Amino acid sequence: MRAVVFDSRLRFTPDATLRDPRSSEIAVDVLQAGICETDLQLCKGYMGFQGILGHEFVGVARSGKFAGRRVVGEINCPCHNCDTCRRGLTSHCPHRTVVGILNHDGAFADTVLIPESSLHAVPDSISTETAVFVEPLAAACRIPQQIAMDGQRVTVLGDGRLGNLCAQVLRHHGCQLRVVGRHQAKLNLLRDLGIACTLLDELSPERRSDIVVDCTGSPSGLTTALQLVRPCGTIVLKTTVAADQTLHMAPFVIDEVTLLGSRCGPFDHALQLLSENAVAVAPLLSASYPLEDATAAFAHAARRDTLKVLLNIR
Repeated sequence: MRAVVFDSRLRFTPDATLRDPRSSEIAVDVLQAGICETDLQLCKGYMGFQGILGHEFVGVARSGKFAGRRVVGEINCPCHNCDTCRRGLTSHCPHRTVVGILNHDGAFADTVLIPESSLHAVPDSISTETAVFVEPLAAACRIPQQIAMDGQRVTVLGDGRLGNLCAQVLRHHGCQLRVVGRHQAKLNLLRDLGIACTLLDELSPERRSDIVVDCTGSPSGLTTALQLVRPCGTIVLKTTVAADQTLHMAPFVIDEVTLLGSRCGPFDHALQLLSENAVAVAPLLSASYPLEDATAAFAHAARRDTLKVLLNIR
């Protein structure tokens, strides 16, 4: 099958091998897939991943309860048997594989294997290119599951793909919201939705935010977040980077700042938001490429003026 492989370099191959599915897995024929910041970081050495990339996708299930239907898939594939899984923390299963990220070939290919329990049917009202956003939108939906937002002064730091989605989700949760970013054109997309925005270069550090959500994808994001969060406030860390990070940790102790990691979230919430047109994803689409042109697609996705780049597979 065709696939995009990373094995110390990014390359397209027409003859990748699809392994035999496990008893719990369904073969999903991929329609479209999205390139995200994690994919870019994997190509810089994050997680030491080698194999077929890709975890944001829409496809058609070949068998099982969703046979013949469009589906999206959660990226964590847990064992369902360990103590962590029995506590309901399946996304943190120590034995899990992670699609396109950890010991599990991903969706930049003709076909991807996903546990049936991880699949969600896509309603007919949601287009295929819109449904590609379910996985990152679910990650944004994780934040209000973790921390109460109502009445809080919230700063989303970063105006890229994930920062945009986080802002659109959080505005439905009763907070005083603003987005701080580096790119006027990207901030304008959020202003058009009625969300307050500020260019980072025009921002005076004013440690007034109750919550700062770091979506910068940059090693410097956490340092900037510390300059904005109030004492006893919370920084929600969404950023993952391959580069080594050095940070003076004393401010966390002195100012009693909480650092909250935030990763994967509820697909059902994301699908509901898209069904209700409560989140606008069409303005985030920058370009689409055939699978064979993945190298050019990745180069486009890495540009500062880019939001979401898709790979068309069928």
